[in-house]
Amino acid sequence: MSAAGSDPVSVIEETLRAAELEYETPRDGAFFVRLPGQRKLATMTWLIVGDHSLHVEAFFCRRPDENHAEFYRFLLERNGRMYGVSFALDEVGDVHLVGRLPLGAITPEEIDRLLGCVLTYSDENFNKALERGFKTSIQREWDWRVKRGESLANLRAFASFADPANRDPR
Repeated sequence: MSAAGSDPVSVIEETLRAAELEYETPRDGAFFVRLPGQRKLATMTWLIVGDHSLHVEAFFCRRPDENHAEFYRFLLERNGRMYGVSFALDEVGDVHLVGRLPLGAITPEEIDRLLGCVLTYSDENFNKALERGFKTSIQREWDWRVKRGESLANLRAFASFADPANRDPR
C-alpha cells in the first residue's frame, strides 16, 4: 500500500489522469506514459507496480555510434545529481533512465515529481548526448537532407556542428 493506505495502482492512475498525460495500461499494474518534451519530442516511460516497489524506466537513446567514453562519461557525471532515476545501459548498450520507488512512497506528489525528473533529465540532456555520440551521423543526415531538399527542422538544434558552414575544416 502507498503512504496514504491507497492502492498504488489507483494512485498512479488518478495522478496520470489529473496531469492529463497520455498513457496505456497494457496489463494490470503497468502504465506506459508519454511525457511530451521540447528537445526530445516524447519520452515514453514505464511505471510498473511490483510486489514491493514501483519500477520506472524510460528509453533515452540507442547505443552511441562514436565517442563512447565521452558519451558515457557525460551521462555518468549527471547520475550523482539526479533524483529518483539514473542513466543505465541495457545489454546492447542502449541508454535508459531507470529507478525504483518503494510502494509505501507512492503518492500523487511523488509520482508527479518522479515523472517530472524523468522528463527533465531526458529533455535537458538529449541534444548534448546526441552531439557526443552521434555527431558524424547527424552531419551525414544534414548533408543528405540538403542534397535532397528535405526539411532540416528537427536538425536545427545541431546546426552549430552539422551545418557545413560551421564545421571544423580539419
